[in-house]
Amino acid sequence: IKKQQQDVLGFLEANKIEFEEKDIAANEENRKWMRENVPEDSRPASGNPLPPRLFNDSRYLGDYEAFFEARENNAVYAFLGLTAPPGSKVGVCVSHSKP
Repeated sequence: IKKQQQDVLGFLEANKIEFEEKDIAANEENRKWMRENVPEDSRPASGNPLPPRLFNDSRYLGDYEAFFEARENNAVYAFLGLTAPPGSKVGVCVSHSKP
């Protein structure tokens, strides 16, 4: 989990994408907010959703796997719901539903 969190944060920082990090380990309010805002179909079969989870305001974007796939396809800005900066590679983010 820690490695995935560092991967996401490192990417956001390197690309100067503004973000707010919410610590769910030390803050019960943040933990409750995340549990309530991860859609039912994106939750694990048992237990609680684990970080990292990405949101744009309160709109759920996805988990680390979805972020990683978007990054591999040069579609992170679309995934994050942001306009890509001039001169960057822009892809189209395709969401795949899980069977």
